[in-house]
Amino acid sequence: MQHNILIWIIAILSIFLTIIRPFKLSEAYWPVGGALMLTVLGLISYAEAFNGIMKGFDVYMFLAGMMLLAEVAREEKLFDWLAALAVSYSNSSPKILFLLVYCVGIFTTVFLSNDATAVVLTPAVFAAAKKAKVESPLPFLLICAFIANAASFVLPISNPANLVMYEKNIPPLFSWLRQYTIPSLVAIVMTYIMLLLTQRKSLQSNIEGNVAVPALSVGGKLAGWGIIISAFVLAICSAFDIALGLPTMITGITVFNLVVIRCRLQPLKIISKISWAVLPMVAGLFVIVESLIKTGLVESAKICLEKSAANSVSFTTWNSGIGIALISNITNNLPSGLMAANAVQASHIPSIVQRSLLIGVDLGPNLSVTGSLATILWLVALRREGQNINFWQFLKLGVIVMFPPLLLAILSLWI
Repeated sequence: MQHNILIWIIAILSIFLTIIRPFKLSEAYWPVGGALMLTVLGLISYAEAFNGIMKGFDVYMFLAGMMLLAEVAREEKLFDWLAALAVSYSNSSPKILFLLVYCVGIFTTVFLSNDATAVVLTPAVFAAAKKAKVESPLPFLLICAFIANAASFVLPISNPANLVMYEKNIPPLFSWLRQYTIPSLVAIVMTYIMLLLTQRKSLQSNIEGNVAVPALSVGGKLAGWGIIISAFVLAICSAFDIALGLPTMITGITVFNLVVIRCRLQPLKIISKISWAVLPMVAGLFVIVESLIKTGLVESAKICLEKSAANSVSFTTWNSGIGIALISNITNNLPSGLMAANAVQASHIPSIVQRSLLIGVDLGPNLSVTGSLATILWLVALRREGQNINFWQFLKLGVIVMFPPLLLAILSLWI
């Protein structure tokens, strides 16, 4: 019992420090520090810690491949070209530019994952806002954070949390579409409406729409084709139920090498700019989850789900979706998805409850900056551009933007 209390204290403290970022240190320090403390104090064995780390192996490969692809595209100014293109089609209207960025965010999230939207789209949007000479780029940058989660259950590949949530039992592609298309559309449309309403005052004045679209370099074209090919590879892998990590890693390395060799770039210089700290951070979160599983949390969740579903499926569906959405903002949605997946796999509950849980895991993180890995990656990308938003600023906006789409998406499960 004493061990369990210590595990909970360390886990909660690690998450709290990740949120407040004391001394402005990277978010990665605190989950890693918590994982090390759990191991050193003997609250979790080295074998159990290693098992926890290995549960995220596919996610690490996925992220590494995507970050390589994004950084080489950034280096070859693909994002600057996309930004100029978007601004030229905006007709000097910030609302049209807002919609264009949102549509691009949907496409990027659906076919390349929500983490790719955070890593790939954020610098492009910042470049677009700069070219358009907007008073504040933040409303446009917020799109990257919110659509990354709102569109993340259109396809299995749209969010690594989907892979964690279903583990090896991901539904075939057409079955997935039948279950999640309507809730996804509801989430995407409602998130856009709520974002537009909250940012309307910042979208009043005209912007610069008459900008020259620069010629795209050979390296930029290669990187662009690499992103398109990655989207096809991931869609095919999803259709044939193939794990996404290794294909993404191979695609990212291949495109990276092609661009580096063709354009005679310095690979180490590019690699050094990537925020690799996110990988040990995710590993630390998985170890913390492994320790929480030891406390009997999953078993308790399983019993609670089964009893609740036996009494009322409707009540359980609502409670599960909303509950996991809130929990995901405390623990991050990857570990919360893993815990939910363990509980679901061990219990016998209706599929509608599992679908509500996945919606909560994917959409719920729009409440806070610590809710999903995509939002944390977005924060890292924001800081690289000299922008920032703190936990409380995001939370005040997240309360307004997250809850209506979440509630309506869960409601749409009965359609």
